[in-house]
Amino acid sequence: MTLLHPTPAGPMPTGAMPTGAVAAGPALPRWPDVFAVPSAPVRGRIAEALLHRVAERLALRVQYHGGRTIGTGGPLLVLHRPGAFLARLGAHGLIGLGESYQAGDWDAEDLTGLFAVLAADITAIVPRPLQALRHVHGARPPRTARNTAANARRNIHSHYDLSNDLFALFLDRTMTYSSALFDTDPGAAGWPDLAAAQHRKIDRLLDAVGVGPGTRLLEIGTGWGELAIRAARRGADVHSVTLSAEQRDLAVRRAARAGVAGRVHVRLQDYREIPPALGGFDAIVSVEMLEAVGAQFWPVYLKTLDRHLGPGGRVGLQTITMAHERMRATRRGHTWIQKYIFPGGQIPSIRALEDGLAAGTTLRIADRFAFGRHYEATLRLWRERFTAHTDGVRALGFDETFRRTWEFYLAYCEAGFRTGYLDVHQLVLDRSGKAAA
Repeated sequence: MTLLHPTPAGPMPTGAMPTGAVAAGPALPRWPDVFAVPSAPVRGRIAEALLHRVAERLALRVQYHGGRTIGTGGPLLVLHRPGAFLARLGAHGLIGLGESYQAGDWDAEDLTGLFAVLAADITAIVPRPLQALRHVHGARPPRTARNTAANARRNIHSHYDLSNDLFALFLDRTMTYSSALFDTDPGAAGWPDLAAAQHRKIDRLLDAVGVGPGTRLLEIGTGWGELAIRAARRGADVHSVTLSAEQRDLAVRRAARAGVAGRVHVRLQDYREIPPALGGFDAIVSVEMLEAVGAQFWPVYLKTLDRHLGPGGRVGLQTITMAHERMRATRRGHTWIQKYIFPGGQIPSIRALEDGLAAGTTLRIADRFAFGRHYEATLRLWRERFTAHTDGVRALGFDETFRRTWEFYLAYCEAGFRTGYLDVHQLVLDRSGKAAA
């Protein structure tokens, strides 16, 4: 990517801001909801009561400004500005929790550990009578975040076109931004070979769909090109589509440096716009792209796979997943991750994918492989590298609020996989009718 200081391609949703906010210009306009503390005295008192309840029930400590601490053990949450923290939490729930961290209202000695404690018992944090008010209290996603063909370009741009150099600070040399697959215990301490683990993940998916010499392969979601390069080195002819201009440009350059430019064709194109003239493909792969599609467009995405897969072909998907009931509970809401990191995104369940495939395609899940603990380890490595390169993030022009935003994001996701709230699957789809075990 060459764009270090991106601006949104059109108006942002009310109350939101581009994830590429940087130091240039006054802070307030770039992070409007982070710097606007709501006036919510009643909800703030309710939030404080819930906070005390959580500290009593879970392994969590809360330290107020001045040193007073509640709770008897576990990760420590340090409140620098308790009033602002409670007002945000009471007014906006988990979005307020994130915005309060972005603003510097609180810190934690072990941010991932804190989130893991909360995620492990998330359904019991709010008393059942108050859970019934979720549909009234919870935010709704703005219409501008819906991943229509027009909006999807802006949504992808706001995250993936931040800066090549930014992502290079914390990714490995393969520039792969998805879960790796380690050959040792992913929970072990130390610094495993992340690049080798990324190649292991890619190779497993390519093997699963039979990519070899002469394979016509369609890739939906190019990233920075490592999968396409690896497939081309097997002798495949790769057609890859992406909505990120910066990723496309770097993927093309990397393919040329790898000596496979003639077998890697990258189009700046929405998956809905892949021309029928390309014909049916022997195999289709898509790695952690489905989460960015949005639930409303899952049927369109799945039908696209079916339409472009040739006779006897197989589809390899890698996707983050969550339990079906959790997905249903959050599907119509608006989360901090959607507001500040992945606008328009939605994590599917395996059941939702099975239902979508059965309802609108000839494809079925023939094999599936879950490896969520490996994503926890991948995110730990990314977070440690990101934290270690604070000066590098600042040198690229990103402000302190951006740094705290991404620290929160990486730790939040890591905790989700640590506790099993999230998982990641490699799925093989085909028309054999064989059900996955």
